[in-house]
Amino acid sequence: MAEDIKTQVVEKVKSSLVFAIQCDESTDVSQCSPLLVYTRFIWKESLEEDMLFCCSLESSTTADDVFKAVSGFFQENDISWEKLIGVCTDGAPAMLGTRSGFVTKVKEKASSVISTHRFIHHRALAAKTLPSKLQKHLNIMIKIVNHIKHSALNTRLFMKLCQDLETDYKTLLFHTNVHWLSKGNMLGRLYELREEVALFLKIEQNEYLATFNSEEVGLSLAYPTDIFEALNVLNRQLQGKNTTMIAHSDAIRTFIGKLQLWKRRIQNTSSFPRLNEILNKKSFRDSLKTKIEDHLQGLENEFQRYFPNIGERSFVFYLARNPFSLEVDDIPEDLQEQFLELKFNSVAKDDFTSLGMEKFWKKYLSVYQKISQRILQVIVPFSSTYPCEAGFSALVGIKTKKRNKLDVASDLRCTLSQTPPNIPRLVAQKSQYHPSH
Repeated sequence: MAEDIKTQVVEKVKSSLVFAIQCDESTDVSQCSPLLVYTRFIWKESLEEDMLFCCSLESSTTADDVFKAVSGFFQENDISWEKLIGVCTDGAPAMLGTRSGFVTKVKEKASSVISTHRFIHHRALAAKTLPSKLQKHLNIMIKIVNHIKHSALNTRLFMKLCQDLETDYKTLLFHTNVHWLSKGNMLGRLYELREEVALFLKIEQNEYLATFNSEEVGLSLAYPTDIFEALNVLNRQLQGKNTTMIAHSDAIRTFIGKLQLWKRRIQNTSSFPRLNEILNKKSFRDSLKTKIEDHLQGLENEFQRYFPNIGERSFVFYLARNPFSLEVDDIPEDLQEQFLELKFNSVAKDDFTSLGMEKFWKKYLSVYQKISQRILQVIVPFSSTYPCEAGFSALVGIKTKKRNKLDVASDLRCTLSQTPPNIPRLVAQKSQYHPSH
């Protein structure tokens, strides 16, 4: 079945006008390094994405090893490099090195390919901008949570305390740096159970009790909880399948705009509900306001640094979403004549309304080639490695300690692929050794 699915996916990729790939590697329970490659292509007037292949990197995981694996698969299955228009990676030096990185080697085969690296990875880096004082208080909160969660006895005692007090939640959430949403969810639960945590520390006579009960730490808990919750919302917007650079760019630009808005109206804390709740009982000190302003400015600077060209393709985004709302002066000179032909094509306008963005540009690709080619460059390429990350999560359940010698390529394809196996074709290929009489 896995081989049949692979054959179908390869046939779709080869028949597509253009396609894009994303790749990522990880380390499994048996210390192997599986390389997972996904592809997005045009199939029957719509965009589809599916697992292209999975293989194990036998020795190192350098750019050469990754490129050899991808190039070997392309050569084995007669996939043309000329149709490749986008490659998405995790942003590691081995992938993006200007001299010998994977992307550099790909561009030697397909010079017009567009390189993107995952938006989620950048968001995680941009979030690490807390001022030293807030960071110090955050570290204390993490130590308190992990102190309770690390011990099985403390976990049970805290749960019993919450049950006796009839709280909505019974446990805290463990914090790990590996999980993207961990810090925001952990802080949210700690804020909800802050009185119970203080009581538990008092019963235990813990050294962090006085610090945790201080007004400064209380305010420092409320603000990070709010801001990390906002970052979590952004994170979830950047996840999922069948997402495009257009949607992800809109989400990033929206969040940057919110940061600028929050800075302008810093005195109005309604945008931060938990901080606003505490400030109804306490005064908003200038020192805390300055820290929040500094953090918001630092966040904005980081997002601007990691996404310097976030609006670079804005006219292409607008053109893709609604070409009939733009004026000819908004379009580059080399596309203006073809744009006018499209703009005043009433049949095309009706088709855009009825077909939707992806099917419309697929239909008119041969009619308005120059414009459609520019549109495909922002619709087809991946903007994150989410499918690969989801694939590695599935790998954890497939390759366990008890099955650590398993070759997971076929199992992973059957698990992850959106293409069902062609059962009638598979049955027809089998001989009937025991015919009925």
